[in-house]
Amino acid sequence: MTSGRCRTRAAGVSSRRMAVKLNHTIVHAHDRGVSAKFFAEVFDLPAPRPFGPFLDVEVANEVTLAFRDADEDIQVQHYAFLVTEAEFDQIFGRVKARGLDYWADPAHRRKGEINHNDGGRGVYFNDPAGHYLEILTRPYGSG
Repeated sequence: MTSGRCRTRAAGVSSRRMAVKLNHTIVHAHDRGVSAKFFAEVFDLPAPRPFGPFLDVEVANEVTLAFRDADEDIQVQHYAFLVTEAEFDQIFGRVKARGLDYWADPAHRRKGEINHNDGGRGVYFNDPAGHYLEILTRPYGSG
C-alpha cells in the first residue's frame, strides 16, 4: 500500500482506503452485571449503561463493549487494550489488589509474570466469564 491507496486484484485498479472503525462488540457473560461492573472497575471507566439486553461499557476510542447474558456455554475470547505506562500501572495495580491471577502470555504458562514484548509491558488476566483480557503498552511488532 502506498499513498493511501489499496491494491486490488484487478491490474491497474486502486481505491481509497475506507475509514472503517470498530463501533461495538458483544461480550457474552454468565452474568452481564458482574462482568460489566468488573470491566468498568478494573479499567476505571464509567459505570455500565443499559441498552436493550446489553450493559454497555465504552472505552476511550469510542468502542463499546456490550455485555450480554449467555444461556449457552461461553466461547472464551481475547480482548487486548493498548494503554499508557501510567494506565498500565493503575490497571495492573487493581488486578493485583483484587488478588487475580495474571500471566505474561496468553497460554497461561508464565503465571505471576508480565512480559516486555517490543520494549513495553504486557499482562493477561481473566474476567469473571473467563475471557482473556490483556493490557499492553506497546503494540506488537512496534519494537
